[in-house]
Amino acid sequence: MTQEESQNGGNNAPSLQPNEKSKKGGFLKELLRVFLWTIVIVIPFRLYIAQPFVVNGASMDPTFKNGQYLIVDQISYRFETPERGSVIIFKFPKDPSKFFIKRVIGLPNEMVEIKNGQVTIRNSEQPEGFVLDEPYIKFEKKDDFSTTLDNDSYFVMGDNRLGSSDSRVWGPVSTDLIVGRPLLRLFPLSTLSVFPGYGK
Repeated sequence: MTQEESQNGGNNAPSLQPNEKSKKGGFLKELLRVFLWTIVIVIPFRLYIAQPFVVNGASMDPTFKNGQYLIVDQISYRFETPERGSVIIFKFPKDPSKFFIKRVIGLPNEMVEIKNGQVTIRNSEQPEGFVLDEPYIKFEKKDDFSTTLDNDSYFVMGDNRLGSSDSRVWGPVSTDLIVGRPLLRLFPLSTLSVFPGYGK
C-alpha cells in the first residue's frame, strides 16, 4: 500500500463531495438568476405592457363570451385615444378594483342619445347628429337615454344590450380608468384571434 492509499484509508475512489457542492451552488445561482429576470422583465411586462384577462359574464355576447381568455394591450392608449367602436378594458368607475370590458360608443364632448334602442351621436362636426351602425349588436334593448360627455369621458356599452350594466346605468368612463384593449383571444382555441371584437 502506498503512502497516498494509506492516507485515504485504502479507498481508491476519489471523493465527489467538492463537485456535488459546486453543482448545488451553481443550481442555486441559476435559480436565483431566473427569479431575478422574472422580477426585472415579466412583472413590468405584466404591469405596463400586457396582461391576461378572463371575460366574466354575458354583457359582450356574442362578441366575447364568458370564460374567454384575452391578452390585453396596455401600452397603445398611452400614445393614442380609443376610437368609436373600440373594445376596451377599464377599471369600474364605482369600484376600481374590478375590471370591465365594453365597447366605446360616445367620445369626449359628444352627446349620446338613445331612442327606442337606436343610438344617435351629436358632436361639433355633426351637430344634427348621425345614427350609429352597430352590426355587432345581437340582443337589443328598446330603451331611451340621453347624456352629454365632458372632455375626458367615454360612453361605453356592452354588445348584449339586454344583459349589460354600462354607462346607461353608472355613467361614463374617464380616461384615467382605461387599462387597454384586447390584443389576443387565446382560449378557447376555436376562437383564437388578433384584435378580437373589431369590425364586428
